[in-house]
Amino acid sequence: MLFREPETAALEALLFVAKDPLTPELLGEILELDLAMIKELLYELRTRYAVDSCGLTLLEINGGYKLGTKPEVSRYIETLYKQPAQALSNAALEVLSIIAYKQPVTRGEVDFIRGVQSDRALATLVEKGLVKDVGRKDGPGRPILYATTEQFLLHFGLRSLEDMPDLEVGSLSDDEVASAQE
Repeated sequence: MLFREPETAALEALLFVAKDPLTPELLGEILELDLAMIKELLYELRTRYAVDSCGLTLLEINGGYKLGTKPEVSRYIETLYKQPAQALSNAALEVLSIIAYKQPVTRGEVDFIRGVQSDRALATLVEKGLVKDVGRKDGPGRPILYATTEQFLLHFGLRSLEDMPDLEVGSLSDDEVASAQE
């Protein structure tokens, strides 16, 4: 397929090869185009990939963009790599939910909320790249703080953490968790 503009082709190529999402500002810098033009080209690509006959989509993650595949074609990609996506265990989903809503959070805080140890589930989430170590909490033992990653957003189809559903009434507040840790 021929492109109307070489800039669109260059933008598409950058989004295809980029490991991490690229911001419009960085794209503008690389392509030597103003921000308005980059946004227009991104809109054009989003429209191009919106048709049912296309297996690609333009993903927006934390204000950055990258090309990805549509969920509808995932089974074909899994067949290609012969590695079907492994579902997360209920324990891992619980830990991931707590981290997503309370981040940054320590393993001890996660354990307190769940009422059981979370070592194995947390290790699985770190291994899958859904959560990461983001530093240490001040205090005794200086425990590791965990937060979600861009891979988490990508995995769940979220543009940012603000896209997560609201918590139901009855969840523990940050103050309740902190007072229970003392």
